[in-house]
Amino acid sequence: MKSVVASLLLSSSVSAFAPAQQGAVKTSLDAMPERMWNKMVDKTQRSKSMPFLPRPINLDGSYVGDVGFDPFYLSSIEKNFAGFIQPPSWEETPGIPTLYWMREAELKHGRIAMLAVAGWVFTDLGARFPGAGAPYTSVPNAFSAHDIMVENGSMWVMLSLAGLIEICSGAVLVQVSKGESDREAGDYSFDPLQLNKSNSDMMKLKELTNGRAAMMAFGGLATQTALGGVDFPYLVPYPSVAEFTW
Repeated sequence: MKSVVASLLLSSSVSAFAPAQQGAVKTSLDAMPERMWNKMVDKTQRSKSMPFLPRPINLDGSYVGDVGFDPFYLSSIEKNFAGFIQPPSWEETPGIPTLYWMREAELKHGRIAMLAVAGWVFTDLGARFPGAGAPYTSVPNAFSAHDIMVENGSMWVMLSLAGLIEICSGAVLVQVSKGESDREAGDYSFDPLQLNKSNSDMMKLKELTNGRAAMMAFGGLATQTALGGVDFPYLVPYPSVAEFTW
């Protein structure tokens, strides 16, 4: 019995020093496809605005105003957005990349927000469109203007104008999706004052930054007004401590 145990111990010790087999052992994990996460991020770099996260793969600084802020990595989704403006069955098109579509949307929303903030504030300061009669002159504030326009039916004019703008901008994007136009995202050649005649990145960055600020500002205006701060500067009348019921 002792000889059997000794031989087993000897064989196990010898096998411990034996050379390992060549080649890694393959498991079922090797057959799994590459994770989508690995295609969405650049693990060798960090986001400029969020250093604790890896850089989104498409935010490489090629776009003006790109600071790597995309915590949900929406810009890394590989998708042809041409299907939103024309059916894929029409014809084969080069398509619209994700980052191009998102920059187009960001600029459009930023421009609308800048106009909306200015219109909201000027309305609450008493400004009215020249020649506007009743009931527009009796609008108490910008927050009430929506319901008043719906009641008198003039909201259809605003919706028709917005629809016309969307149709025109959609036609431009169709040309981009077909490869017939190399325009930059958001460029409609609308610059009557020639503010960006030299097509400088500085002016593009100013528009983009102010648009981002205006989108947050409009959300703040609407929230503060809904909470009770209907007059400029939209301070909410918080109740005093004496008004609380303990």
